[in-house]
Amino acid sequence: MTNSSLKKASSVYLTLFLCFCIAILEGFDIQSIGVAAPSIQAEFNLTKGQLGWIFSAATLGMFPGAIVAGRLSDKIGRKKILIFSVAIFGVMSLLTAFTTGFNSLVLIRFLTGVGMGGALPLIIAMSSESVSERWSATAVSIMYAGVPIGAAITALAAGMFTEVGQWKNIFYLGGLAPILILPLLALFLKETYTKRPATKEIENNDFKFVLFGEGRLASTLQIWLSFLGTLIVLYFILNWLPVLMQSNGLSMKNVSNIQVSYQVGALLGVLSLGWLLSRIKIRTVVVMIYVGILVGLSALAVSKSLTGLMLSAALSGFFLTGGQSALYALAAKVYQKSMRGTGVGVAVAMGRIGSFIGPLLAGLIFSYNSSSSFVIGSSIPVIIIAAIAAIMLTNNISRRENLDKSMLGKNATTNTINKPALVND
Repeated sequence: MTNSSLKKASSVYLTLFLCFCIAILEGFDIQSIGVAAPSIQAEFNLTKGQLGWIFSAATLGMFPGAIVAGRLSDKIGRKKILIFSVAIFGVMSLLTAFTTGFNSLVLIRFLTGVGMGGALPLIIAMSSESVSERWSATAVSIMYAGVPIGAAITALAAGMFTEVGQWKNIFYLGGLAPILILPLLALFLKETYTKRPATKEIENNDFKFVLFGEGRLASTLQIWLSFLGTLIVLYFILNWLPVLMQSNGLSMKNVSNIQVSYQVGALLGVLSLGWLLSRIKIRTVVVMIYVGILVGLSALAVSKSLTGLMLSAALSGFFLTGGQSALYALAAKVYQKSMRGTGVGVAVAMGRIGSFIGPLLAGLIFSYNSSSSFVIGSSIPVIIIAAIAAIMLTNNISRRENLDKSMLGKNATTNTINKPALVND
C-alpha cells in the first residue's frame, strides 16, 4: 500500500471514529434524562404528565435541528454544521444541571435536542460517504454503535450518583465531553461533501424535488412511517423503562442492571445487523428485525424475574436499537450524495415526531394503567405498522438496485458494440 493510500485510509478511519464518538455522546445524553428522571421528579415535585413533557422536549427539538442542519450541509458542507450542532447540544446539556424548575428544564432540553438533531443526520451522511457504496450500511451501523455504548455509560454512571442532587453530575459530564471534543473535530474531521448541488431544483431549495422527485415518493413515505413507528417504541422504552421497573418494586440497582442489559443487547444488535446488511438480502434483515422486536417486547411485558427482565431487555435492545441503525443505513441508500443531507435530515426529523409522541403516549397510558405489562404491550401494534412500511421500503430499494445494475449492463454492452475495431493495415 502506497503512502497516499495509507493516508487516505487513515483519514477514513479517523472520520468514522470521530462520528462514532459523537454517537456515544448522543447516546449518553439521550439516556441521561431517563436515568435522572426519578431524582428530577422528586426534586421538582413533578407529575407524570410533566415528566413526559421533559422526556419529549429534547426529541421535539431534534425535529427542526435535523431538517435545518441536513439542508445546510447539502449547501455548504457537512463539517461546519456538524461542529456547530455538537457545540449546541454540549452547552445545553451542561445547562440542564443549572435548571431550577419545570419550565426552564423543558426549554433547555428542547435546545439540547436542536443540537442533537442537527448532528445525527450529518454523522449518518458522513459515515456513509466515507466508504464505498458496498460498505456504507456497515459503516453507518458501526458508527451508530456508539449510541448504545453512550447510553450504557449513562446507566452505569447513574449507579454512582444515587444521592439527592447528584443527578446533576450526569449532565456536567454529558455537557463537558461534547465541548472538549470540538477542537478534535475542527482539526481531524474530514469533510465528505462540499460541492454545491448542480440541479436547479436543489439549488432553489426545492424540498419537494429532493423528497419526492425522480420516483422517490413511495420510498420517502415508507422511510418516514418506519422511522415514526420504530422511534415511538424505542423512546417509549428508553425513557420509561426505569420508571416502569421501579413501579414494579425493583431497586435502583436492579433497574440499572436491566438498562445496561438493554444497551449491551443494543450494541450487539447494531454491529450484527449492520454486518448482515452488507452480506444478505436487505428484506431478510428487516423481517428479522421486526420479528425480533415483537418477541423482545412480548417477553419484556410478561417477564417477572430479574433474570427474565434482563434477557428480555437485551433482546429488545438488540432488535429495537439495532433495527433503527439499519433504517438509518437504508435511508442513506435512497438519496444520492448531493441531496443526502436533506433526505436523511427530514427522515430523522420525521422519526423525531415518533420519539416525541412515544414518551407522551407512554405517560398517558401509564396514568390510566400502571401495569408495566399493559404499557409495554400497547406498543406492539405500532411496531407492526412500522414493519410493513420498512418491508415495502426494502422492496423499492431492491428494485432500484436491480434496475441500476441492468442499466449498467446495457451501457457496457452498448459501449462494446460502438467501440471501433482495430484494423491492421
